[in-house]
Amino acid sequence: MTFYDEVGGHATFEKLVQVFYREVALDPVLKPMYPEEDLGPAAERLTLFLAQYWGGPTTYGETRGHPRLRMRHMPFHIDPDARDRWLAHMRTAVTETKLSPLHEATLWDYLERAAYAMVNTFEPSGIGPEASGRPTLETRARQESTENA
Repeated sequence: MTFYDEVGGHATFEKLVQVFYREVALDPVLKPMYPEEDLGPAAERLTLFLAQYWGGPTTYGETRGHPRLRMRHMPFHIDPDARDRWLAHMRTAVTETKLSPLHEATLWDYLERAAYAMVNTFEPSGIGPEASGRPTLETRARQESTENA
């Protein structure tokens, strides 16, 4: 049996991700990082990724290829504040998913390591990343308001 099977399969990862994105939708720093107004596509991608990572169906890889997490997150300004917010929302999701202590600790260890690995700047939002070609949240918001005008 895989970790995926042990924790209840797809339904467990759907619940985890549902709670996580419920929290992200209310976060003024994280929400703007998601390109779709509806967080549904992002939730589906994360559910498929986590399911595959933990031994479930390989749908993520079949539809999106190798995860390449650092590369996929590089366009976004992920500083320690964004990481900590992501972890806080994921902590809520993990807690509400009500896994056994061993499964919770195993999952949390992975999520925490992954969140730290995604940090790609130590500059506060609005400073620095544009120089490296990554738009800041402020710049993206300006671009979107110009496009929508």
